[in-house]
Amino acid sequence: MGIGGISIWQLLIILAIVLLLFGTKRLKNIGGDLGGAIKGFKKSMSDGEKQAEADAEKREQISEDEKGTTIEGEVTPKEKEKV
Repeated sequence: MGIGGISIWQLLIILAIVLLLFGTKRLKNIGGDLGGAIKGFKKSMSDGEKQAEADAEKREQISEDEKGTTIEGEVTPKEKEKV
């Protein structure tokens, strides 16, 4: 028994049918296209992570800038005037 209950002979028959249907040149092109797609996906993922890090740094810098100064004072009740 092979992968998922499929024997090696069944896999070889499927491989032979695929080769007959598509040919080696077409399968090579499909493999190259698939590899390029995976490479592009990985590149976009790393670009997305870099962008997320840059956004986090910007947010951190903005929050530090917005801290401002603290004004200390005393709260006193307001007196009502009698008419």
